[in-house]
Amino acid sequence: MKPETYKAAIYRGIGNVEVVDMPYPECGDDDAIVRNLISPICGSDVSAYQHGGDANRIWKDGEFGHEMVSEVVEIGKNVKGLKLGDRVFPNMDKAKRDRMRVATVGGFSEYVHIPQCEVGYSVLMLPDDIPLESAALMEPFVIGTRGAKSTEPKGKTVTVFGAGAIGMSAAIMSKWYGAEKVMVVDISDKRLDVAKSFGLETCNSASEDLKAKSIEAFGASMGLAGECSACDVYIDAVGNQAILDSFQMLAKPMARLAVVGVYHEPGSLNMVGLCYANWQISGCGRSPIEELWPEILAMMQSGQYDIPKIISHKYKIDDIEEAIKQAMKADESLKVAINYVD
Repeated sequence: MKPETYKAAIYRGIGNVEVVDMPYPECGDDDAIVRNLISPICGSDVSAYQHGGDANRIWKDGEFGHEMVSEVVEIGKNVKGLKLGDRVFPNMDKAKRDRMRVATVGGFSEYVHIPQCEVGYSVLMLPDDIPLESAALMEPFVIGTRGAKSTEPKGKTVTVFGAGAIGMSAAIMSKWYGAEKVMVVDISDKRLDVAKSFGLETCNSASEDLKAKSIEAFGASMGLAGECSACDVYIDAVGNQAILDSFQMLAKPMARLAVVGVYHEPGSLNMVGLCYANWQISGCGRSPIEELWPEILAMMQSGQYDIPKIISHKYKIDDIEEAIKQAMKADESLKVAINYVD
């Protein structure tokens, strides 16, 4: 039996999220209704709560959340390829057929209306053999995978700055794509312990000598200013000046940097070093999610990595503000999620 209402978290502005009752949506002939099972909190949600949402297309007085695993509960008569109970990933920028809704699909609502639902476009299918907590990380894995794949890591050595969900996914997928050795750099021992459990090298740059640790892991090379690391590839999953400084200190000639973390302030780079060392610097890659989907699923289905470890905390929807505040604590949290199932 359909409920008359559902709970939805509404973004009211900086430091203010309200959980309200919304009317249960009507399912048209071309639509589908899904019930959310779990929805992790994205860095953009945290940023909206702390600084305002417009920059991340999280609009005041609207539903929000976009990283979720959902279960199909209603299907319009014209929708093909779905059955009740299917687990799906509502495809962020396509689920609502409105790119301005990319961050406001409704991950922090119990139910979501998918207009003109099309399998492989509006929603992507999730196999039943993938644990729910793994499937919940598909969105950060898409971002991390773009960064990893863009560097062509097979046979190379890789350093990933940042052991959050995106940095961890970039490191794991670099290994999956054939990197010889991957090091994760962070300042949280808790996060780095998870990275170690995945068989990754680690460095706590707050308590260890990053250059010495990198040379120990990858060997030494000669740069413009003397000895540097022989690491081939760097992935910035943080997005601040300290990471650019570390890259310039470590990078050998022809080293490659993929910038996956979002910079909220302009970064400064030694252009002389860039010129003479011929560093190769790119963004986070543009591979479409549909192209990466089977590769990420294959990694998750392999069982090689205990992906659910990346989710460190789970909360109910009524406690979403507490969950967002927990997600702000990088020294305590890795990925925080809203959980809708008992």
